[in-house]
Amino acid sequence: MSKRTFDDFDGFADEYRVIHTQNIKLSGADSYYFAEMKVRLLQSLETDRPLRVLDVGCGDGTTEQFIQQYFPQWQTDGIDISAKSIEVAIERKLTSANFAVYNGCIFPFADEHFDLVFIAGVLHHVDFALHQALIKEINRTLKKGGSLVLFEHNPLNPLTRYLVKTCVFDLQAKLLQHYYTSKLLIQNSLLVKEKKFIIFFPRKGLLSKLIFLEKYLHWLPLGGQYFIWAKK
Repeated sequence: MSKRTFDDFDGFADEYRVIHTQNIKLSGADSYYFAEMKVRLLQSLETDRPLRVLDVGCGDGTTEQFIQQYFPQWQTDGIDISAKSIEVAIERKLTSANFAVYNGCIFPFADEHFDLVFIAGVLHHVDFALHQALIKEINRTLKKGGSLVLFEHNPLNPLTRYLVKTCVFDLQAKLLQHYYTSKLLIQNSLLVKEKKFIIFFPRKGLLSKLIFLEKYLHWLPLGGQYFIWAKK
């Protein structure tokens, strides 16, 4: 593809978690740990009650596996442009999730269909020229008063930059500064309620003893990732 639009994950679908775990071994945790961590962070924002949830760029459905564990009353739709990743997700046979391929531009859902939209580590795989259209679709399908929870890698963290640079499926990734992402949401009529920086210390080894300090460092823009909670 001469012009970048969406990074292609079809070739990594079957081995995504193995490849990702190998790439992030310096972090002291595996790919599943960080997928679960994101879902657990949702517990500070939402309760387990009947909600319709959209996961944009759901990949292999690992997030939905943890959502079913921690929020069994949620009904989730996961969409991705990678047909092979969706095949892997469907094979999980999750009772609380449906998966579908979409074209990367238009969500196959009606206006104001979802209570919550979740998008984790997706925007850095999408060309910047398409960011506005993607957020507009999130706004369109999100109910009034609904929530958006967004996670992204933090380019201000040197280890994050190194891990992205050395990851085979991040070769074309372009990381988003946190202020760019906040502005993007605000421009599309989404109110940023909270922004936190997370993952400051490795999950194993001597420095892991400092993880307890992370709850005091959410304001410091040096964490390995950041998340934004916004409302419509």
